[in-house]
Amino acid sequence: MNCAHLVPACLVVLSMSIALVSGAEPPAVPLSVSADPRHISNGWIIPSEGYADQPYLVKTDDGVWLCVITTGPGKEGATGQHVVSMRSTDQGRTWSDLAAIEPADGPESAYAVLLKVPGGRIYAFYNHNTDNVREVKREDGGVYKRADSLGHYVFKYSDDHGRTWSPKRYEVPIREFECDRNNVYGGTLRMFWNVGRPLILNNAALLVLHKVGACGAGFFSQSEGCFLRSENLLSEADPEKITFETLPDGDTGLRAPAGGGRIAEEQSIVSLSDGSLYCVYRTIDGWPACAYSRDGGHTWTAPAYAAYTPGGRRIKHPRAANFAWKCSNGKFLYWFHNHGGSIVARRAVESDGNFPYNDRNPAWLAAGVERDTPEGKVIQWSQPEILLYDDDPFIRMSYPDLIEEGGQYFITETQKNVGRIHRIPEKLLDGLFHQFENQSPAEDGLALNLAGDTPMPESVPMPTLPDFHARDGRQPDYRGKDLRAGFSLDFWLQPDALRPGQVILDSRNDSGSGIAVAATGAGTLRITLDDGRQESCWDCDRDALHPGLLQHVGIIVDGGPKIILFLVDGVLCDGGDQRQFGWGRFSPTLRAPNGAGTLRIDPSVRALRLYTRALRVSEMAGNARVRVAGMQ
Repeated sequence: MNCAHLVPACLVVLSMSIALVSGAEPPAVPLSVSADPRHISNGWIIPSEGYADQPYLVKTDDGVWLCVITTGPGKEGATGQHVVSMRSTDQGRTWSDLAAIEPADGPESAYAVLLKVPGGRIYAFYNHNTDNVREVKREDGGVYKRADSLGHYVFKYSDDHGRTWSPKRYEVPIREFECDRNNVYGGTLRMFWNVGRPLILNNAALLVLHKVGACGAGFFSQSEGCFLRSENLLSEADPEKITFETLPDGDTGLRAPAGGGRIAEEQSIVSLSDGSLYCVYRTIDGWPACAYSRDGGHTWTAPAYAAYTPGGRRIKHPRAANFAWKCSNGKFLYWFHNHGGSIVARRAVESDGNFPYNDRNPAWLAAGVERDTPEGKVIQWSQPEILLYDDDPFIRMSYPDLIEEGGQYFITETQKNVGRIHRIPEKLLDGLFHQFENQSPAEDGLALNLAGDTPMPESVPMPTLPDFHARDGRQPDYRGKDLRAGFSLDFWLQPDALRPGQVILDSRNDSGSGIAVAATGAGTLRITLDDGRQESCWDCDRDALHPGLLQHVGIIVDGGPKIILFLVDGVLCDGGDQRQFGWGRFSPTLRAPNGAGTLRIDPSVRALRLYTRALRVSEMAGNARVRVAGMQ
């Protein structure tokens, strides 16, 4: 049996008939290869010169979108890399010609972020290799022929809404830290970069910077975060008079939690309603780190691994950008990749001396709300949804930015050679923003509903599941067509025990075609999909099920990214400590997993719903809060 025990990607929604994400209105972008608005090909392309990184946005005072991007004719870090800007008057559908903030024939410039101040002036902050350094020394004695993450942190400004930029650049002074003094240059050459969006807090500007203490395995082999606070940037017209203070206080920045690795970088900050700051950033430990500041960034709580609830289950994330944004409704959105077991990561470092920057597909989105604690406000995060994906798991997407316009939310991303902008489906966002209070069962696509107030039957007629992959009669060679369909199972379970091989649900016929949910020897539930030609399967997390207890199990088979995911009691399985991924891919050529005309049901099932579409995670989490009448 070929059970596709896969890697990244998970869920959201899909219409059973035309395979649109469930409940998602037709996207505002022209559809290309996929009718699923989560597919990255459906975004509008952001122009570049080839390499394309960090497409970041700000809305100017004349009503246009200004985008800054790091670009060049070569790959990341190549000679000719520089920062440019462009303007869009139609929400990213078309763009003006590129305006060079720094020339392509000068020293490398890179990784620009934008900040608009109240008077309308826009600042671009970025790395600049002013001294024209041509290589950087590694801590193991080697060198990297790459010079885009060192030198000087500088800015230029625009007073005409991004059409032109000041001819002169201005340097931002940065206080030396321990990691600077201890680098291979003794601090005479600084290594750093920035991807974190600046913010305005209490009439001051707060910028983010990622200091590099050493280069080696994985390029950066030691890093930590710091902040640059300016009390007069918002009001001072003369750039020569702008002052900056390096934070936090002391000699070290935000590092990984105690016992973690040496990597702590790409800090992202948001402000809370009580004036606190929340910072989240990547590590190589399998989880992102976070910290809170109650004094404007001078001091921070001890770094901890980020969790969905303070002190609760950790969020999983690899070595990739993970960003938080504060929205106009007072809630938060969080981009991450929802996998990254520390054992897997550290073994990769030990085996080849490098750290993989892989598995950034799909991109996930969670929503956050503020909660009160004795120390101040904190953020609680929802269960996440798949926001964007590509059919090729090796394609990566990262370095996003978020902008709101007219009640709609748009997000950028890049695969390093092409950047795009996407409108986020409103129902996906609405589900995330209201996930905590959702207590209404989903109705759309409901094909079977067995309530728990009467004894469950041993078998019922099995609804027909949609075709996932079918022949395209419109093509001259009758090739296959991906219909991106899916289905969902939603049931309450209370077994006395879970015996290996115990079948919970089964629609298979004599040849094995159909679906089955059965217990495994590891104490998990496994779903098997069989179309008579091939078979795919995936398990829930270990230790998620507890015989004797009444528990809710949700299984989503999402034909967009080809993902199977489990929720147990409304919590999305993420692999725990046993595996890097809690969700897995199934075969992209799997056809309809239809089998027998009946669905056999184990007596341990107390209630059952079957949907002929893939529910969103938010919908399944809401279903888990609805106790069916008569169940104890």
